[in-house]
Amino acid sequence: MFTLNCKGRLLIIDQPIVMGIINATPDSFFGGSRKPTADKALQQAEKMIAEGATILDIGGQSTRPNSEQISASEEAERVLPVIQAIAKKFPETFISVDTFYASVAKQAVNAGASIVNDISAGNMDAAMLSTVASLHVPFICMHMKGSPQTMQQNPVYENITKEVLDFFIKKINDCKHAGINDAIIDPGFGFGKTATHNFELLKDLQIFKMLEKPILAGLSRKSTIYKTLNTTPEEALNGTTVLQTIALLNGANILRTHDVKEAMEAIKLVSAYQQKSHA
Repeated sequence: MFTLNCKGRLLIIDQPIVMGIINATPDSFFGGSRKPTADKALQQAEKMIAEGATILDIGGQSTRPNSEQISASEEAERVLPVIQAIAKKFPETFISVDTFYASVAKQAVNAGASIVNDISAGNMDAAMLSTVASLHVPFICMHMKGSPQTMQQNPVYENITKEVLDFFIKKINDCKHAGINDAIIDPGFGFGKTATHNFELLKDLQIFKMLEKPILAGLSRKSTIYKTLNTTPEEALNGTTVLQTIALLNGANILRTHDVKEAMEAIKLVSAYQQKSHA
């Protein structure tokens, strides 16, 4: 069980939970997640909460391979109205902001977010770790090789699981020194990794339990799924459920997904199966 302090409110993870993805962007790789206005985002939030999402992850910048990086001020303009609207209407829901800018993280937490989700784990903005520490919120550290602009240009690892594990051992230590009490780890499926790398990480996921931190799996509709199946992101829901099920069996605590209902069903079925198999 994990207990995370989200700005004075406790998030208790005693069974896997779902983080729903809401993108305040015009260009995310999966069209269904694009909710560029606060009204559209609110409708999506309501649906995801009704389906069982514990956390809503609000992002203002596409980080798919070769995406164009936007400025902190433009990102803030996109995410802040959405965060304020959701926090006002659904005060019980935990909101995370998906950003690698410390200034956006700070504004977002002041607007109602209570978790910071950084694809660069603090590597793209030197002020991020100290900022998160001062905000007293959990920090999601993701492993990424390079930047979204470069990460898929021939990523090479000698032993991917060992490299990612070493990265997290160092990063958790950095977080602790900065004063961050609650870190969550995200192996970063698809961020500077080939499909083979992603499957290897998924297979080895339980190794990361030794870090004694919640493990977040972000597999939803990613190219590892639709390229392996030779389909599209729009047709990748069934494949997403299959890989999320494997992630749960291998120790994932948080599923970050575009499709909350199906992820919740996977959690319920895996939980029932595990209770029977442990009985």
